[in-house]
Amino acid sequence: MPKLVPVILSGGSGSRLWPASREGHPKPFMKLVDGQTLIQKTYERAAALSIHNPALQMETMLTVTNRDYYFTSRDELGKTPAKSRFLLEPFGRNTAAAIALAAHSVRANDPDAVMLVLPADHLIQDEVAFSAALAGAVELAQSGFLVVYGVLPDKAETGFGYIQY
Repeated sequence: MPKLVPVILSGGSGSRLWPASREGHPKPFMKLVDGQTLIQKTYERAAALSIHNPALQMETMLTVTNRDYYFTSRDELGKTPAKSRFLLEPFGRNTAAAIALAAHSVRANDPDAVMLVLPADHLIQDEVAFSAALAGAVELAQSGFLVVYGVLPDKAETGFGYIQY
């Protein structure tokens, strides 16, 4: 099985949940009722992937953020058992640019690695099922496929895109 590099996307404009989330304090850094932030949960989820699926060979995570969120992201990482390198965007250009930056870095370090992109503002409650689904996704990625996860919509939502397969 190839090496898996979790890429954590940490940032955002903080506009969707205003005023709780705002430019200086976007969703990944909001504390939930259990006292953890979404980015803490993301780091822990990524670190646990090889525990739930021992066949996965984990590489050090890569966090893509900007200099405004670097220290906060690093502090949240320190509250977890995870280890991460950081890539700082010179300026925010949305998700696609952050993923492209990470892809170039991952490929430069290990051209055969599989990259797993994890936005830092998602809440995934069944991490065992997530890890099990990931095993199949890694196999598909090794075969040259781009694998995208999504949720089935239960209503029309103009703020999000839709995946057609």
